[in-house]
Amino acid sequence: MYLFLSTIKFKSRLLLAILVFLVIAPLIGHYYLSKEEKDGFENSYNTHSKLEIYEDYSVLRATDLKYRIAELVRIKNSVNNELRNIEAKRQKLLSELAINNQKIEDVKAEFVRQQTELEKLKISVKQAQVAENEAVIQNSPRLAPPTIILPQNPPNFIPMSANHLTKCRNMKNCFDYSRCSLTSGFPFYFYHSEEFPELVSTSLNKIVFQVLRYNPHFTNSSNSACVYVALIGETHNSINTTQLEQLPFWGGNGRNHILFYLSKNMHDKPYFDHNINFGHAILAQSFWNESNFRPGHDILLPASYGPPGGEIWMDSPYMLPARRKYLLSFEGYKTVNSSEDHKNFVELIHKYITVTTVDQFYIKIDCDNQRVESNIIDWGLCGDESKRKVFMVQSTFTLVPAPLDVNLISTTMMQIRIFESLKFGAIPVFLEYDRIGLPFNEVIDWCRAAICVAGERITELHWLLRTIPDNDILLMRRQGKMLYEKYFGTIQAILDTTLAIIRDRIGIPPLPVIDTPSPSIFNENFKPIKMNPIIPDAEPEESLGPLEPPFKSPVFKRNHTIMKVQGYELWNNWGDPFKLYPHTPFDPLLPSDAKFIGSSKGFRPINNGAGGAGKEFCQSLGGNSPKEQFTIVVLTYERDQVLMNSLSRLNGLPYLNKVLVVWNSPKPPLEDLRWPEIGVPIHVIQAVKNSLNNRFLPYEAIETEAVLSVDDDAHLRHDEIMFGFRVWREQRDRVVGFPGRFHALDLNHGGWLYNSNYSCELSMVLTGAAFVHKYYLYLYSYWLPQAIRDKVDQYMNCEDIAMNFLVSHITNKPPVKVTSRWTFRCPGCPVSLSEDETHFLERHKCINFFTEIFGYTPLLNTQFRVDSILFKTRIPHDKQKCFKFI
Repeated sequence: MYLFLSTIKFKSRLLLAILVFLVIAPLIGHYYLSKEEKDGFENSYNTHSKLEIYEDYSVLRATDLKYRIAELVRIKNSVNNELRNIEAKRQKLLSELAINNQKIEDVKAEFVRQQTELEKLKISVKQAQVAENEAVIQNSPRLAPPTIILPQNPPNFIPMSANHLTKCRNMKNCFDYSRCSLTSGFPFYFYHSEEFPELVSTSLNKIVFQVLRYNPHFTNSSNSACVYVALIGETHNSINTTQLEQLPFWGGNGRNHILFYLSKNMHDKPYFDHNINFGHAILAQSFWNESNFRPGHDILLPASYGPPGGEIWMDSPYMLPARRKYLLSFEGYKTVNSSEDHKNFVELIHKYITVTTVDQFYIKIDCDNQRVESNIIDWGLCGDESKRKVFMVQSTFTLVPAPLDVNLISTTMMQIRIFESLKFGAIPVFLEYDRIGLPFNEVIDWCRAAICVAGERITELHWLLRTIPDNDILLMRRQGKMLYEKYFGTIQAILDTTLAIIRDRIGIPPLPVIDTPSPSIFNENFKPIKMNPIIPDAEPEESLGPLEPPFKSPVFKRNHTIMKVQGYELWNNWGDPFKLYPHTPFDPLLPSDAKFIGSSKGFRPINNGAGGAGKEFCQSLGGNSPKEQFTIVVLTYERDQVLMNSLSRLNGLPYLNKVLVVWNSPKPPLEDLRWPEIGVPIHVIQAVKNSLNNRFLPYEAIETEAVLSVDDDAHLRHDEIMFGFRVWREQRDRVVGFPGRFHALDLNHGGWLYNSNYSCELSMVLTGAAFVHKYYLYLYSYWLPQAIRDKVDQYMNCEDIAMNFLVSHITNKPPVKVTSRWTFRCPGCPVSLSEDETHFLERHKCINFFTEIFGYTPLLNTQFRVDSILFKTRIPHDKQKCFKFI
């Protein structure tokens, strides 16, 4: 307590002393300063003019005043100079401070960038180790198109058996497989008319020969042929066994021979003389007697009344409306005297179909002033095709009854009815379906394109037809249109389909589709100047995936299985049974657990299958397909610097295989043009001509299934591209991209309008920034009607609309738009084609023209877009979103 009181007293005294000092010290200082100033003034009196002593300048002389003013000006200038020097030093220090601060920020940004790169490299190393382990564990053979193995000698002689009709009931007993290796490519040899002019008309043989020469399996080497094709036709009455045996490669029994019977006379029938022994040869014709037809061996042909070849898209009428004027039509006459069965058929039609109904029918059981006598017991055709077209295009359904002769399964007249029903969009109704022989029925599912009913159902036929909804009517009509165009429309289609069926029977895959050559625009000696890429500051720093060396997508994995596993789809749906594609967007997927039980090669499940948020997500592709990369295809025309800037932005993009630049300009790139180093090859292709169709050529340099089509002025961030790629991997059969558009009804003039205004529906995704499967590049270039590509060249426009039409037509699905990006053009780029005032007018015309070609508008509306799963989701602080900005 005493110590505490002593402390208080000490502090009080100290405080008092400080106060005294603060009062006295200023007084003392003021005294000495005043004295010093006075002494200084007095001392300076001897050296300065007396004028300086007085403050009243008005009493001074002019000369002294002038001197005083000059002195003050000098002092002022000196002070100003000193102040300027001080300010300059201050500005210099501030500038150095700003520079140092910027360096600090740059170092921090570089640190973050290097940290991100380190994470990417760690992921890349991890993925490389996984790939190395897979290569060590499983030594897979190199996947490639099949190597062709061919025979070297003509067929050996084997005597013909007398009972060929009972023995040759399938390919196993009548076909020589030794001449047709699985990798032979199915070469066929065609007999020229000069080798046996007595069997076929020379004019018809020349047409067929010209058609078959376009078939990729055609060969002039008879010794290496798998099968031999001969045409028999209008001089068929002279055929005998001896003439057949004189064919150079008949081999005694005609094995591996295909005999086509084609005739221009619909009322003729082949000459079935039981003394003629066709041996093991395959007969292909439209007219068949039930006792002569050998299912699984012979071929039932459609009526060959189409043109030799060419495109036939414009022949078909518009597919809408679904329900036409007449619910059902039939026109014909009996070629022989009527029987009780025939009378009952006519009575049943009138009793149960054409009476007591408001529906309209076109039923005509006779012909006016036109009847052709025939030895075929069947319903004859009235008039020519142009007259029959008048009521067919107005008919929803048309009746195709079985031949009146119960011993016949097919006649040429019946096949013509089927042919015309498909051509004019009148859905065929097969009455007595169980005894009708339908063309190519071993590969075609006819009940998807027609109404198949038993003869006993004729009393219920009217009710059945009325119950079919519009969407099923259009589905069947669309399927019939596809069958007509692909298999029936031309003589070439009929012959190619017949050969493809026989090739399919013996398990030989089609020949590989041909890629478009992609020669580099640079010669072998020229080395383009390289530069470091320019990375925009706005590019978000985010780890988006591993940086791996380029690797190809596996090709031709399913050479010998796709026709067996998906043969139904190939013949009746999206496929092409005439060519072998390296991959398709419809290849089947493995179940999820297969990745961990015996089929893990190539798969990269997220966090080894345990899943996870953004950090684990960016390390692996995940999904349902094995790892893969994508190719970017850029179309450019005389915008070099714009192209260079776009290429620079691709530096360090994960999963990028290569960049293809399609150089549409006739002028080559400047030699001093600097090309950026982006970590993957940049392949520049010289286009043959300036065409927007070049965007979709299936270049051989494209070695991945995924293709990102990009305009040279498109501005996409890395995370947007990666997100689009991941979405496409789950929607491989569709167009997946960024700018959405839609087709709108023209309420004033009819037809369709192209629209880019904001809308809650879209039906197109522009391919200026979109992912598509390479399979569609083949279809666009080789399968799409030439008239569409010609229209694209005419307008220099609409190739993106054509691709959307194509994919929606094949899949019956709308495209997929990703992210909220509406406009994607780079700022400040030169004017593009889309800025032309006629651009939108032409796109209106394109949609309506393409609709005429397809027969309907395949574009479908969609009302949603795709964003990443954790977009706008509140997540814990220790978790990371799939994409930070999407």
